[in-house]
Amino acid sequence: MRSSDSPKNHSFRKEVILALLLVVLTLASGFLIQVLLQIQANRRAEQRAGLLMVDTLEEFSAYAWNEHARSKAAAERLADLPKKKQKRLDDLQLDLLTIVSAASPLQEGYVPKLDTVVEEYQLDARCASICWDMMQDCRAENAGFPMICSAYRTQAFQQELFDNKVVRVMQEHYCTVEEATALAAEEVAYPGTSEHQLGLAADIIDETYPYLTEWQETTGTQKWLKEHAADYGFILRYPPESSEITGIIYEPWHYRYVGEKFAHEITNMGLTLEEYVAWRRGR
Repeated sequence: MRSSDSPKNHSFRKEVILALLLVVLTLASGFLIQVLLQIQANRRAEQRAGLLMVDTLEEFSAYAWNEHARSKAAAERLADLPKKKQKRLDDLQLDLLTIVSAASPLQEGYVPKLDTVVEEYQLDARCASICWDMMQDCRAENAGFPMICSAYRTQAFQQELFDNKVVRVMQEHYCTVEEATALAAEEVAYPGTSEHQLGLAADIIDETYPYLTEWQETTGTQKWLKEHAADYGFILRYPPESSEITGIIYEPWHYRYVGEKFAHEITNMGLTLEEYVAWRRGR
């Protein structure tokens, strides 16, 4: 009989034991690698969260400074947002849509930065030269003979115009001062409620018919302006059949500067300035 502990069996057992040890070592190595990877991941997470316990004062100082710099940059970006928003609003020049009327009087003491259009007539510096160019282009195309008969008005001048209108109404209608004042306000704005005091409005008529009546709309100047005014940033401020909205009678000679973008939108939509402002607020 052969002994069970033969050299051959002994060799086999050694091979099995070595194989088992190799498997154990492989599993242990894989586990150790997983543990190291997890430790590294946790360390990175702690760094991102700002919770890393550093080993040296120099390392801590560098880390703290970097964190401070990142926080400061983020705070500056947040603080800068309102400024950027205001700049975008300033670029839009929303003040060009300011409504001045009996229901919305001009701010007391308001005086725009002015520039001369022609002779004694002045407008807001943003539109004075544009208004001049518009009239010159109309002439160059032989469409009409535009001329300004009223532009920027001071409070005192507007008061003088209004008082004169009240007197004329009293003489024409034999009415009281109160009645004449109410009638006068339908055609001449009460001081402080006239767009002319903004410096953005001009009364433009044709030299061939220098009268402020509805017949003005038949002149070459008004026909050309009706088609091209928006290209220069102007709108017909008080169009026909809009007095219930604007509070002013139809004035085919009264043009208001609002800037090209707004002028095209208002004209294309067929709205008054009041309706357009209401539409923008409701968007």
